[in-house]
Amino acid sequence: MNPRQPVVVGARRTPFGIAGRSLAALGPAELAAPVLAALADDLKPVLADRPVDEVVLGNCRGPGGDVARVAALAAGLGPRVPGVSVDRQCGSGLEAVRLAAALVASGAADVVLAGGTESASTAPGGPQHRARFAPDGWPDPDMGPAADAVARACGVSRERQDTYAARSHALALAAREAGDFDAELVPVGTLTRDERPRPLGAATLARLRPAFGPGGTVTAGNACGINDGAAVVAVVSERVRAAAGLPGLRVLASAAVGADPALPPLAAAPAVRAVLARAGLAGSGPADPATAVLARVDRIELTEAFAAQVLACTDELGLDPLGRDGHRVCPSGGAIALGHPWAASGAFLVVRLFAGLAGRAGRAGRIGLAACAIGGGQGVAMVFEGVG
Repeated sequence: MNPRQPVVVGARRTPFGIAGRSLAALGPAELAAPVLAALADDLKPVLADRPVDEVVLGNCRGPGGDVARVAALAAGLGPRVPGVSVDRQCGSGLEAVRLAAALVASGAADVVLAGGTESASTAPGGPQHRARFAPDGWPDPDMGPAADAVARACGVSRERQDTYAARSHALALAAREAGDFDAELVPVGTLTRDERPRPLGAATLARLRPAFGPGGTVTAGNACGINDGAAVVAVVSERVRAAAGLPGLRVLASAAVGADPALPPLAAAPAVRAVLARAGLAGSGPADPATAVLARVDRIELTEAFAAQVLACTDELGLDPLGRDGHRVCPSGGAIALGHPWAASGAFLVVRLFAGLAGRAGRAGRIGLAACAIGGGQGVAMVFEGVG
């Protein structure tokens, strides 16, 4: 095995708070700092005196400056640990994990803490303000209207969207009550569990009005919330992991793609195809090899910004999250139920994969996929394998 192979060996996050509520007074660095500190403490007994080489954090809504460096200092990691902040909008957290894996694979680092943090509550201009996703002359839709456009273009009905949203809430509530999130959560202030999940049945969802104009099918119920939170994972070299005897998630491949900025919710599908090919999993077969290859993936985590987006992408990839693939597509719910703290959401996908797959080498349930669709028409994806 390659001693420089990057492996995720720890994963933590805050509970996700609804914007304007329990975490509203905290900026992105203040949200990330306790997660970084908790993860560093988790690793201390097995990594002994080995230092953290780098902190890489995604953040897309302010306040400017180097949030990662501020958070690293606030976490008590010491002045010698550098930090860098990255922005790939709501894929920023997954992009940070990609960059951490590249640092480890290149030999530039052995231990990197990577993820994302977002405070919609303190974002400059308020939670609804955003920077441009594209320049003049290019489509630049907000993600809500874009999700409506995708639903129309791909024939995703309101009924299917509401059914998927009800599923997300039910799965998240069940996971929360079963304690499935407990090991990854770092309480912040008085918040000890995710604020958003609530019982929402199909009848309740059907009564909600379109959120982005008459005739639309996207509502407040089948879309994500606006949230505050942070999620971080520890990426180390296989040499370090093996010496410490830690279970983990080996990074098999990552990919980022550009797609149509007019329909950005569809960009996750080509990112999935690209990462499967890069991982050496895609081969000859049907017209869409990704469909056959995905049958070998045990857990698939997608950022649930909108039910329309998830269903359009899974339709394109030949997946059925409301039927035969429900046990492996977002099996503990996702952003529709738990919330979407933009730059943290991609790292949250890896946190969930770690909870489900780490330490499962040689047993069923060992390959995991994380993917995000991003405003402006980009997609990012990673493939992992459980080890240890």
